[in-house]
Amino acid sequence: MKALVSTEYQPLDRISLADRPKPAAGPGQVLVKVSAAALNPLDLALITGAMKDFYPVDHPHVVGMDVAGTVTEVGPDAAGYAPGDQVLAFVPSGGTVAEYTVATVGPRLARRPAGLDAEHGAAIPESGMTAVCLLRAVGLGADESLLVIGATGGIGLYAVQLATALGARVIATASADDAGYVRGLGAADTVDHRAGDVVEQTLRLVPGGVDVVLDLVNRGEGLAATAQAARPGGRLVSPLFGPAELEREVTPVYIGSFDPAPGDLEDLAHRAADGRLRVELGARYPFDRAVDAVADFAGKHTRGKIVITVDAS
Repeated sequence: MKALVSTEYQPLDRISLADRPKPAAGPGQVLVKVSAAALNPLDLALITGAMKDFYPVDHPHVVGMDVAGTVTEVGPDAAGYAPGDQVLAFVPSGGTVAEYTVATVGPRLARRPAGLDAEHGAAIPESGMTAVCLLRAVGLGADESLLVIGATGGIGLYAVQLATALGARVIATASADDAGYVRGLGAADTVDHRAGDVVEQTLRLVPGGVDVVLDLVNRGEGLAATAQAARPGGRLVSPLFGPAELEREVTPVYIGSFDPAPGDLEDLAHRAADGRLRVELGARYPFDRAVDAVADFAGKHTRGKIVITVDAS
């Protein structure tokens, strides 16, 4: 089968479409004929080796973790699925920008409901489940205020909508060009990260500080500055680790990897299918332009998700 492959930790422009053995479904797994796959920032880090000390991969490595497609084979103990099932999944080991991939039965695999096409389905798993887990970890409640830094990216796409659905007041970072977009996702206010300090702009909107800061951009000590937008005793949540203690009794909450609950992915898929959750596709690429998709994802600003269509039939 054809797959998008990195043969070692290498620059992004060194990856290529290459022949790889077709995988087989093992115990608790299903084999999926890939219809579409989506890219995430982690995919880039796994290609270059930027996270090899924390998230090493074996080579040759097939790029991609998000997928939508059709089950063609069911392994032992993979109860609940059958050939022909339309599914979407997150595959932590990678391998989705390929003609076939394997997915493990559990919270990271779900049936794709009618009304949700494969391209939009592939754009949900990693970003959508990460957003769910971040909001759950920080205990965001109705009537609380939330600043989302990185609102135009994949996780931000879902975090803004899910927080709004919870009843929170969302303030989102966005350039002037993207302000209308994030308001369309549900943000009550925007702050232009290109026009001035995000913390200062946020405190003008919420003088006492927001209840929760969700930072999807900064890491390390940079999160200490971000935390200044939170009220005393507020919370900061991030998928990128930072200081163990923050000033003014702001509580940091970090999740290095998301741990979805059973039903999370199904819920996101059904919300998308019935129109309660917007899935923004910033760009679509055919399989033969998968290398271009990676390059553009790394080098261009894109709203929402980049999707690669592997089998358009």
